[in-house]
Amino acid sequence: MPQIAPYGSWPSPIDAALAASHDGRPEYVGTVGDEVWWTEPRPTEEGRRVLVRRRSDGREESVLPAPWNVRTRVIEYGGRPWDGAVRADGSTLVVFAHFPDQRLYAYEPDGDGPPRPLTPAPAPAPGGRVTGTLRWADPQLRLDSGEVWCVLEEFTGESPTDVRRVLASVPLDGSAADDRAAVTELSDGRHRFVTGPRVSPDGRHVAWIAWDHPRMPWDGTELLLGDTAGTGAFTGVRTVAGGPEEAVVQADWAPDGSLLYVSDPGDWWQLNRLRLDPAAPAGVRAPVRLSPAVDEEFGGPLWKIGLQWFRPMADGMIAVVHGKGATALGILDPETGQLADAAGPWTEWAATLAVRGTRVIGVGASPRSAYEIVELDTATGRARVIGSAHDDPVDPVYYPEPQIRTFTGPDDREIHAHIYPPHSPGHSAPGEELPPYVVWAHGGPTSHAPLVLDLEIAYFTSRGIGVAEVNYGGSTGYGRAYRERLREQWGVVDVEDCAAVARALADEGTADPARLAIRGGSAGGWTSAASLTSTDVYACGTVIYPILDLSSWVSDGTHDFESRYLESLVGPFAEVPGRYRERSPINHVDRITAPFLLLQGLDDVICPPVQCERFLAQLAGRGIPHAYITFEGEGHGFRRADTMVRALEAELSLYAQTFGISRPDVPVLELEK
Repeated sequence: MPQIAPYGSWPSPIDAALAASHDGRPEYVGTVGDEVWWTEPRPTEEGRRVLVRRRSDGREESVLPAPWNVRTRVIEYGGRPWDGAVRADGSTLVVFAHFPDQRLYAYEPDGDGPPRPLTPAPAPAPGGRVTGTLRWADPQLRLDSGEVWCVLEEFTGESPTDVRRVLASVPLDGSAADDRAAVTELSDGRHRFVTGPRVSPDGRHVAWIAWDHPRMPWDGTELLLGDTAGTGAFTGVRTVAGGPEEAVVQADWAPDGSLLYVSDPGDWWQLNRLRLDPAAPAGVRAPVRLSPAVDEEFGGPLWKIGLQWFRPMADGMIAVVHGKGATALGILDPETGQLADAAGPWTEWAATLAVRGTRVIGVGASPRSAYEIVELDTATGRARVIGSAHDDPVDPVYYPEPQIRTFTGPDDREIHAHIYPPHSPGHSAPGEELPPYVVWAHGGPTSHAPLVLDLEIAYFTSRGIGVAEVNYGGSTGYGRAYRERLREQWGVVDVEDCAAVARALADEGTADPARLAIRGGSAGGWTSAASLTSTDVYACGTVIYPILDLSSWVSDGTHDFESRYLESLVGPFAEVPGRYRERSPINHVDRITAPFLLLQGLDDVICPPVQCERFLAQLAGRGIPHAYITFEGEGHGFRRADTMVRALEAELSLYAQTFGISRPDVPVLELEK
């Protein structure tokens, strides 16, 4: 029989160390010969990303030992950091970006030598300046010409926004390791942002995506088509799809030489085909939609360079990731429009795919399993896990049982959310007690909270604290109209939607109205802080690497990629400066009445720690219990196990103190006033 104990006080085998050790997911799958390769996190190794190969006999092994860290900082959020190929002599070559110095390296994993640099070392940057820094992303090996094509990001001044991005060719012989002039620029730099080049099967044409401030890549981008000249810059570059209000998010070539791309001229990201025709305008015929006429997404927000929602196959079929809210891995017949989904437990697929013959490789997860490498054999229809396999670290009876819910918000608008009630096989609460709940606001805000197993959520639910993940207006996965609800309404719609879900849970008797909290990081940290300064719904909050002052963030407080983001989220600063001041939590600390925890990485260049410091200076002397914990060596998104352990335990202690729960098993969070 279950033991009776108050909500929040239950013992659990899912401790903070366990949750931290399983943080992160595999990314950037690819094939090298007959092998499958990918990157995956190592929280216990100072958060480095490891390049993993699965050999033909099924063995998994790290390609590079510590401290090699396969990760790029292009646009700060990064992108695809590696590419590999088997050479004519049977040897393997991989090119990758190393996080500490951001140089490109070439490595022969079956040889004896260490990785050798292909690009120049970072220029000295006294006083924290970034002038001269070079970064690289989305490499594409071209063994026939002895080069690698990629995105080059180059800082030209002292400000984070003094930057240019072009497509570039780096010689594989290492001649550019000490000579920037040996790098050939392939595009003219007319656009602020570019994705990596994709070369047609005959090698004569190249396609890539570009966009400019103030648009974000989910607002509007252009699909560019150019001709390869053998050597030197691309020629005949023209726009063939996209525009200010149409977002192309991926392009690739089919085996027959047609150009496939995903864009959203309507409400949904859909898959289209362009056929080249020299007699047609811009050299292409009118686009033909390939995806079925259903209200689903076949793409998503381009937060990183090189994301993939589809991959063409040699037999003409197309592997696709698609869905509404949740996603599926499917095989699309472009001639008939028929779509067949892979069978299996996976309900969420990451935007990374690889193909090899009849095999499709993706990264899938479910509410009962974390992200793992899955192979679908289209010849047999069989799907199986082949790498980074989920292994239950505790008895799955401790996992939460999520509910997919739709709530009603202001103006009768729909709000999508995932509700994770408290759950423990060995404990239940006293009869009439209602559980505390924490509302989780995801980052982005143009992002999405997937329905997958997350041990951080289980850390709370297995102790008797419910979690409500809210895909508030502005989230992706539900069409352009849903994500554009946040246009000029950031700090309003997101706050209202989270509060509406919290109130609904309380009104229906699911949650204790006196024990509600809010929590979020990055843009979710903004929503959490804005909620504490504009509503009385929450008894406390956890605010993680947040935006707190819109005015300073837009003027000199963030990186280039998001430096104009607020023009769509809030409005043009020159036209509505008062809106920036009115919505910023830093200007309303006098309205805060609830305790809060503030967590911040000291190396964060996206949401710098100075925002937290100014916020706390405004709060001084007001008697609000709070704690501020900073972490050396952490940037935007915590990656180290010891960081995540301390952060989780501090968060639990905040809720225990605020909600009147006894938790002697976690360190007491010291709250200042």
